[in-house]
Amino acid sequence: MSYFSDIYKGIKTLLTGMSVTGKYFLTSRKGAITQQYPDNRDTLKMFDRFRGEVIMPHNEENQHRCTGCQKCEIACPNGTIEIIWDRGIDEQTGKKKKKIDKFVYHLSMCTMCGLCIDVCPTDAIEWGQNFENSVYDRTALTRVLNEPGSKLMPGVED
Repeated sequence: MSYFSDIYKGIKTLLTGMSVTGKYFLTSRKGAITQQYPDNRDTLKMFDRFRGEVIMPHNEENQHRCTGCQKCEIACPNGTIEIIWDRGIDEQTGKKKKKIDKFVYHLSMCTMCGLCIDVCPTDAIEWGQNFENSVYDRTALTRVLNEPGSKLMPGVED
């Protein structure tokens, strides 16, 4: 007799667990959660809190917000960011001012901790939406974030 009672208890437990899953499946779906990747590669939108890779946005006039303060480079625990800068003469004041030459980002060493983005006083760097970073050569994961000929946006100060 205990054989049939064990089967009954097993089925009852299974249905109890499935009722929780079934309620969620039938009532709280507000749209598709699963992305049909790679079929929808053109329309793929990652979530707002997704941590892809670090990017430096530029406007239409090839200007960025990075002042070269190096706070992101100091905050990075892995040495992922390397800012190569030079002192140039400011055209408005005539004084020497720090100007970035290259903003090098080593994606292969990045742990996506976000300390560099949190510490940036001018919000010059942010998370990108790219997640396809598979390469055959590790040197392809080293990127220069500032575009050639880019300049600091007017009005951005340390």
